[in-house]
Amino acid sequence: MCFSTESHLCAVQLSLAFGTMAYPLRSEVVRLYKNLLYLGQEYPKGAGYFRDRLKSAFLKNKDVKDPEMIKQMIARGEFVIKELEALYYLRKYRTMKKRYYEPEE
Repeated sequence: MCFSTESHLCAVQLSLAFGTMAYPLRSEVVRLYKNLLYLGQEYPKGAGYFRDRLKSAFLKNKDVKDPEMIKQMIARGEFVIKELEALYYLRKYRTMKKRYYEPEE
């Protein structure tokens, strides 16, 4: 995946913010952030809107130290990824349907 320099710097800052967390969890958080940032490029309200909301959500929880709580947040992030993929799939399906099928009247 290719990311802009700005998003890479933000991910590095987030990984530094999670410095006291166990290393495997930090890498999972950074991976989750990068995946969400990549998926947000096609968000209906715009990539900038999605990026701002994503950054504020991650920064809001930067002080969480409990590994179990972090794992719960990672699971919630994985759920959001699945929801975004479903949203994009549905949008693609609707576009294809409009393109190739006669509208029913």
